[in-house]
Amino acid sequence: MNERDLAETYRGYIACLNGQDWAALGEYVGDDVAYNGERIGLDGYRAMLERDFREIPDLHFEIVTLVCQAPHVASRLHFDCTPVGVFLGLPVNGKRVVFSENVFYEFLDGKIGRVWSIIDKAAIERQLQGG
Repeated sequence: MNERDLAETYRGYIACLNGQDWAALGEYVGDDVAYNGERIGLDGYRAMLERDFREIPDLHFEIVTLVCQAPHVASRLHFDCTPVGVFLGLPVNGKRVVFSENVFYEFLDGKIGRVWSIIDKAAIERQLQGG
C-alpha cells in the first residue's frame, strides 16, 4: 500500500467511525488488532468504539493532521464534544470539552493492525477547572 492508498483508506476508516458503520469496520481493521500494546481483536476494538459513542453521543472524529509513510499513518484528531458522565476518569458530566488525540497506526495486509493513542487529558482537566 502506498501513501496515497493509505491516506484514502484512513479517511474511509474515519468516515466509518463517524457513521458508526460497525458492519464495515472489518474492512479497515484487522482481526488481530492491538491497541496501545494490547491485542484486543476486531470484536474488542468495535466494543471500545461503541462504548465511546455511548459515553459521548456527539462524538465526531475530525482529522487535523495526516501523515502517511507506508505502512504507518500518524494523525492528529480534533474533538469538540460532550461526554455524558465520567470520561478518562474525569467527571465531565455533560460539559462540552475540546481536546486532541495523537494516534499512530501500523497497517498489516491493508488493514489497521496496531494502534497507539495518546489523548490530551490535560486539556480536558484545564477546561473542567475553568482554565
